Amino acid sequence: MTSRTCLSIILAAGEGTRMKSAKPKVLHEIACLPMVAHVAAAAKKAGGGDVALVVGYGADEVRKAAARLNPAPEIFVQEQRLGTGHAVLAARTAIARGDDDLLVMFGDTPLIEAEPLLAARQKLAEGAAVAVVGFRPADPAGYGRLIEKDGKLVAIREVKDASEAEKKIGFCNGGLMAISGKHALALLDAVGNRNANSEYYLTDIVEIAHARGLNVVAIEASAESVLGINNRAELAQAEAIWQRRRRHAAMLSGVTLIAPETVFFSHDTEIGQDTLVEPNVWFGPGVKIASGATIHAFSHIEGATIATGAQVGPFARLRPGADLHEKAKVGNFCEVKKATVEKGAKVNHLTYIGDARVGAGANIGAGTITCNYDGFGKHFTDIGAGAFVGSNSSLIAPVTLGDGAYIASGSVITDDVEADALAFGRTRQKTIPGKGKELRERFAAAAAAKKK
Repeated sequence: MTSRTCLSIILAAGEGTRMKSAKPKVLHEIACLPMVAHVAAAAKKAGGGDVALVVGYGADEVRKAAARLNPAPEIFVQEQRLGTGHAVLAARTAIARGDDDLLVMFGDTPLIEAEPLLAARQKLAEGAAVAVVGFRPADPAGYGRLIEKDGKLVAIREVKDASEAEKKIGFCNGGLMAISGKHALALLDAVGNRNANSEYYLTDIVEIAHARGLNVVAIEASAESVLGINNRAELAQAEAIWQRRRRHAAMLSGVTLIAPETVFFSHDTEIGQDTLVEPNVWFGPGVKIASGATIHAFSHIEGATIATGAQVGPFARLRPGADLHEKAKVGNFCEVKKATVEKGAKVNHLTYIGDARVGAGANIGAGTITCNYDGFGKHFTDIGAGAFVGSNSSLIAPVTLGDGAYIASGSVITDDVEADALAFGRTRQKTIPGKGKELRERFAAAAAAKKK
């Protein structure tokens, strides 16, 4: 099919009132990616990389979302909501360019995969004028029925217009359709609105094509792949399905998930084989993990790169720009943002490292923070290889610690420290005998006086 051109028409004009949201329905996310972008990605994998996006409410935001995993789509605005057939014709000028195949898709079916789309296009290559993607739900109530005769699809009947006999059919319309480009406009222009809703149904082209002696076929997809999202409950259902698929794929690729149902991936998570992921870990967008890493329980990772043999957590947070090199360690209750932790370096406990470099083999003590923000701008902290930073230290950026520098615990470091130097950033301890007892007696007396 590489020689056949294909236009994907994605219908994304609905406001989605049942989502109870101020933003367009198709912008709600599955695996940290808007639903419409999932659909556009599937279209691209099926060879339909040229996208005509039919939008209404929130047009610019929808266009930007669809472009995240596909070239920038061509935008068509559906001014009135007069049915799916009317929506497709909003892209008339794109259809008129004469692509061999048209894929008609919906922006709220984020679980669609390339396989049924490719199968539908193959039917067009074999001579069909229309190929409809159907499915067999456990409960067909509410779905349009696919009516077949002698192995051919002769009609799609919307449930409001179906007879009692037709309602007993279990093969239902999945909404996705492939149409031969040379017949598309003629079929779409023939669609009328004589039905219970007075709308122009895209599905009517099946009956029109059959009446004209054209070949119309149906292919079957899983119910999951054509799941449409109308409310938040269905959004959560789709998220669960997507995550289940992704966890299964990760484990088959050689990743160990101790409690798979508690691990959540983003749409673009990359994770190498022999990586171990403990329970209750969340991966946001932009995470790349090499082979053999260990992600301990209750870690939150986004926009980070983790090299072979590195360890994260438990209870760690890696924010965008975190870059852990080979065998680096970021331990419990630590946060790293826009910082490089080089080979073998350790950031073990209760620590914040932001806008910084931690050199190879360096050790960062518990409670250390890089003070990178002055209220107006961010500043860089450079910690050399083999440096030792004692517990409860504050490094006031911009500041540089040379290779092998040693920072005494409890220090506030405001000036650069040269290589192999020892730095104290604290006053010397003073002990006054008996003063503790005196203070306790004074405070106790003051508290007693308040109660009188």
